[in-house]
Amino acid sequence: MDLKCRGAQFDTDVAIVGAGHAGCEAALACSRLGLDTVVFTVSVDSIALMPCNPNIGGSSKGHLVRELDALGGEMGKNIDKTFIQSKMLNTSKGPAVHSLRAQADKRDYSGSMRKVLESQDHLTIKQAEVCELLWEDIPDDEREGTYVRRVTGVKTQTGTVYHAKAVVLCTGVYLNARCLTGESITYTGPNGLQAATHLSDSLKGAGVELRRFKTGTPARMDGKTIDYSKMEEQKGDERIIPFSFSTDPDSIQKEQVSCYLTHTTEKTHEIIRANLDRSPIYAGIIEGTGPRYCPSIEDKVVKFSERTSHQVFIEPEGLYTDEVYIDGMSSSMPEDVQIAMYRSVPGLENCRIVRNAYAIEYDCINAKSLYPHLEFKTIKGLFAGGQFNGSSGYEEAAAQGFVAGVNAAMEILGKEFLTLKRSESYIGVLIDDLVTKDNREPYRMMTSRAEYRLLLRQDNADLRLRKYGHRIGLVSDEVFDKTVLKQQMIDEETERLKSVMLGAGREVSKLLEQYGSPALSTATSLAQLLCRPELDYEKLAPLDPGRKPLPADVIEQVQIEIRYEGYIKRQERQVREQERLEVKLIPEDIDYDDVPSLRIEARQHLKEFRPVSVGQASRISGVSPADISVLLVYLERNGSPSTVQQK
Repeated sequence: MDLKCRGAQFDTDVAIVGAGHAGCEAALACSRLGLDTVVFTVSVDSIALMPCNPNIGGSSKGHLVRELDALGGEMGKNIDKTFIQSKMLNTSKGPAVHSLRAQADKRDYSGSMRKVLESQDHLTIKQAEVCELLWEDIPDDEREGTYVRRVTGVKTQTGTVYHAKAVVLCTGVYLNARCLTGESITYTGPNGLQAATHLSDSLKGAGVELRRFKTGTPARMDGKTIDYSKMEEQKGDERIIPFSFSTDPDSIQKEQVSCYLTHTTEKTHEIIRANLDRSPIYAGIIEGTGPRYCPSIEDKVVKFSERTSHQVFIEPEGLYTDEVYIDGMSSSMPEDVQIAMYRSVPGLENCRIVRNAYAIEYDCINAKSLYPHLEFKTIKGLFAGGQFNGSSGYEEAAAQGFVAGVNAAMEILGKEFLTLKRSESYIGVLIDDLVTKDNREPYRMMTSRAEYRLLLRQDNADLRLRKYGHRIGLVSDEVFDKTVLKQQMIDEETERLKSVMLGAGREVSKLLEQYGSPALSTATSLAQLLCRPELDYEKLAPLDPGRKPLPADVIEQVQIEIRYEGYIKRQERQVREQERLEVKLIPEDIDYDDVPSLRIEARQHLKEFRPVSVGQASRISGVSPADISVLLVYLERNGSPSTVQQK
């Protein structure tokens, strides 16, 4: 009997490479849909790690988390279990830009998510570095005599092979990573964890184009060495609002920790300017492109030279540590410069650094190589999500990981892909921007990127997206039915308020006078009164004895729908106008050289991006409205399907 071992081999449905925020969502989506799933991580201690800021949400990012939760994702539930402070941002502005942000206990967040993965059926966690992508060329069923490349699995550094029907790459910032602190360079991932050093060459061999990006993180301080009396205390909200629509708000009301606000000084800036030659960014050592909207303190001082100070937020890393995060002062300066510049900030004069600030460079892809459902255009069965796609941020990563995981499952199950539109979700905006624009720096989500942000509010994410979560099988019938009932209650109460008319009686006049609201000169509906900024649903209760008790989230939607009705209808009309382009499919085999009157620049960009629809083509840089008109005429003359096919 031959007892010699020749390498272990395993069969699985889906292999997820990476267990950060993208990998966790991808792995949970696939396994919850009944597929045998293996998720690989260079260290099980890095599952759902927060290597940078200790928070979830924020401006526009809170929208992504709410949408992810509505679809059946896990991030919202996990932060509700592990937050130490919660705050709704932008409350002085309209509801379109309200965004929830929560400080997390880093250790608890990671540990809680790991427990969720460990408890999930059909899901295996494997600590191993994936070093090779396995693929083969097979005959193309749609084009006789041609071949297509299809992924067949992955191989780990130990030589073990995992045969898989689909692979999802969620490598984050680990791929071929190196960390820089001044002249010191270490070839590791974040927080000194092992980098993934072998997979890049395999991906290049499979025809995947890689590029080099960089991001950074500030120092962590010993909180005992900080003088908080010189800073402005930043408290959480009195009434905590959960991220997840399934979390009972009453269950998460608890004592919260405080953050603190201070500012850099002119001395801080002088220290930085005097040592710019020692910064890897300005010394030419860093090759990768950094994020414009999350710059290092060196970049801020150079690019905003007229500013005499910048905000610095002091954020606790957790309940069981004195370590704090210095938000707003990421850097790659040498350690001696870091000590000097941090100690020039009020309250940090005697600070001690626990972990130095550093920049990190890593390999990622140009997401133009992906379809909107996040599958590679040139390799069937290979999907990608997270920072590997050229984005930044935990929330952006989680949203993409979820979509990539779901669509890997849909590919295997032979079902319709989940492709979200710009007009129905921030996730749709995020992915569309990634796959239609040549992003030369890490992409960050912002509310200004969404054309229809009054429709895409964080408060109505469940009403917009539960139907998709239910369709793919990650939202239960019970949860979906509750959402349908919620919409019904909103519609009925909105119509009722429009139908209840009030005159200028004594009781009405007295209440209006109480709140400084103008008296009525003619009969007015409750809905019209609700549009007055000094009034709200609760204040009108004495004039509305016929109302029934309603949940708080229903009342919130009723008020928004009535107050912003005109603006909402205008955006809905804009969406309908754009839809005619979104549903116009462009054949995969179109030859743009055959399209007459198409400008050379547009022809080049269309060949490069290969958009799936005219709507997607219209958002590609270098393609003008006139080019789109030419393309539409060509498609009409040559016959084109009228709707975008999902598979």
